[in-house]
Amino acid sequence: MSSRFHGLSAFPLTPADENGRVDVEALSRLIERLDAAGVDSIGLLGSTGSYAYLSREERLRAVQAAVECLKGKRTLIVGAGALRTDEAFALAQDAEKAGADALLLAPVSYTPLTQEEAYHHFAAVAGSTALPLCIYNNPSTTHFTFGEELLVRLAYIPHILSVKMPLPSDMQFKAELERLRPRLGEGFAIGYSGDWGCADALLQGADSWYSVIAGLLPVPAQRLFTAAKAGNKAEVQRLQAFFEPLWALFRTFGSYRVIYTAANLLSLTHRQPPLPIMPLGVSDTQRVEEALAKLAELDALPAATP
Repeated sequence: MSSRFHGLSAFPLTPADENGRVDVEALSRLIERLDAAGVDSIGLLGSTGSYAYLSREERLRAVQAAVECLKGKRTLIVGAGALRTDEAFALAQDAEKAGADALLLAPVSYTPLTQEEAYHHFAAVAGSTALPLCIYNNPSTTHFTFGEELLVRLAYIPHILSVKMPLPSDMQFKAELERLRPRLGEGFAIGYSGDWGCADALLQGADSWYSVIAGLLPVPAQRLFTAAKAGNKAEVQRLQAFFEPLWALFRTFGSYRVIYTAANLLSLTHRQPPLPIMPLGVSDTQRVEEALAKLAELDALPAATP
């Protein structure tokens, strides 16, 4: 089942109105694009999908809409992060009953969690369903850092089969992978998020790219993924030049704000991020438009020969 956590995983927005009610039609349109592009999996209700801003009822509506849209054609990974263990437990069970294929769990907290508290939280949620689970290691949003010993302990829990890692500060993916793989066990999938660094992660042996941009523009993301998985460094470098203006905006403003602006510019949704998150201003929106135009130039370029 760890194969469900390999490849290009696309994380779409969850468009919702100002009261937090999910726009099912807009969400379905986004998911249909991902299915048509042939991504390996869809990460619903991740950080890009506003999981922390939605009620249990609305999260369930989003899962039901995605399941209905996909009809089993793509692996559907659903975020189940919540402050309380019982809430995460219930969200995981909701996702399983609605037809999700896998879970993604972040250690959401207000009072900072200890390593031991995080362990028991994950063990409880993993034991609540039969679905395979991916550890969501995202210290930039959760302010929790997984110690290596904690990852090792979690890897021994049935159903926990993968980890979604942040970019290492030195970008030395190979060293990190060589250190972690023997300890996490054969078949345990290690993937990365942080779009601007994930092609390098794949070149150095990562199993998966958990991608924000693939959730909106799956075709160019698939092209970059394919080149990286093939080990084609020259092609990756060529493609990265077209992505770089967007990556720069992600690093400056955070991908969440930028991807909402991009989705609006492309008329894929007209919803805004939930308050208190503010949309980008006029001048920064222009920068997003320019970045999208640069990325669109890829459509006119032939794919590199192997």
